[in-house]
Amino acid sequence: MTGRPTTWPGDPADEEDATPPESRPHGPAEEAALRERLANAVDVSDAPDVVFAVSRHGRRTLHSGGTTPPPTVSREDLRYEIGSASKTLTGLLLTRLIRSGVLTGGEPAAACLDPARPVGPDPATLAHLVTHTSGLPALPAGFVLRALPAWRTNPYARCPADRLTDTFLSHRPRHRPGTRWRYSNYGVSVLGHAVAAVTGTAWEDLLTGQVLRPLGLSGTALRAEDEKTDATGHRKDGRTPVPAFDAGGFQAAGAVRSTPHDLLTFLEAHLDPAGSPAAGALRAVRTPVLRRGAGHRHVHTVAWFRHPTDGGPMYFHSGATLGQQAFLGFRPDTGTALAAVCTRRFRARDPFMAAAYAFLAEERPNDRTNE
Repeated sequence: MTGRPTTWPGDPADEEDATPPESRPHGPAEEAALRERLANAVDVSDAPDVVFAVSRHGRRTLHSGGTTPPPTVSREDLRYEIGSASKTLTGLLLTRLIRSGVLTGGEPAAACLDPARPVGPDPATLAHLVTHTSGLPALPAGFVLRALPAWRTNPYARCPADRLTDTFLSHRPRHRPGTRWRYSNYGVSVLGHAVAAVTGTAWEDLLTGQVLRPLGLSGTALRAEDEKTDATGHRKDGRTPVPAFDAGGFQAAGAVRSTPHDLLTFLEAHLDPAGSPAAGALRAVRTPVLRRGAGHRHVHTVAWFRHPTDGGPMYFHSGATLGQQAFLGFRPDTGTALAAVCTRRFRARDPFMAAAYAFLAEERPNDRTNE
């Protein structure tokens, strides 16, 4: 007798993922060392506003600063654009729909968008789109020319949903879906529209019902709502402000903005899913579904990049808009989550991203300072 097939993407089988490490109380020396590391990370980030928010076994420590005077609202309470890190919420949403039986992941995206349209022998499926193996380019054809008039303000706003999906339905991929990996904002955006179409529910309502409300993310939204509480982004010079990001038709790929506390709540749910209404999906999004590169050293789940550390896997995703950046990550082996945000546009050899990645990667299991 065979068991029931595991629902894609399955649950993590790695032993180090199965049980979170035992929590131990923080001593004053350990807390002081953590705050010093956070202060250093904020300082080297060189941005108008920076917040590094850390959770160790559910105990939170936040440190903020910046190159400009503090805003009226505490930096730790502002909402920040997280750009492509929004894909972690999209991956969780899709996984919840799959585990609940609403979808399988194998649906051709074209059939979701236009049921009467022939899909051909090798269609791009929802699973291909979320894993960046659909054969789609990073951006749709004609995007750059259409966006040029708003290139320094809001280029994505010039590509609405109908234009994005129409372009997808007429696209002929150069490579068969599932054969090559290419990171694609376009692909994940099409995924959002396909899921909304096949479920008959607007993307914002899906995200709210499947992710934001169940996880208690009340400070998270898909658009700027109040200039007093939404952080203002800046260009590379760190002085010139830019308008709030408008994702246009690319909502599923990068529209989310959130507070550091909400982001920690989101990450803590991944570290300790027990009791969450999304527990099964939270465990499933840690499952490797794709390995690529020399020696298959690049590992991906439906929502996260996954790198090895001395103690176990590290899950992370970064994001950037025209004026802000974010880094989200967690380490099951150390019980650590990191949400880092800043209000400066990404630069080559950017110190913010490097500092955030290094902070999480250098965490050590059972690392305690002698007291």
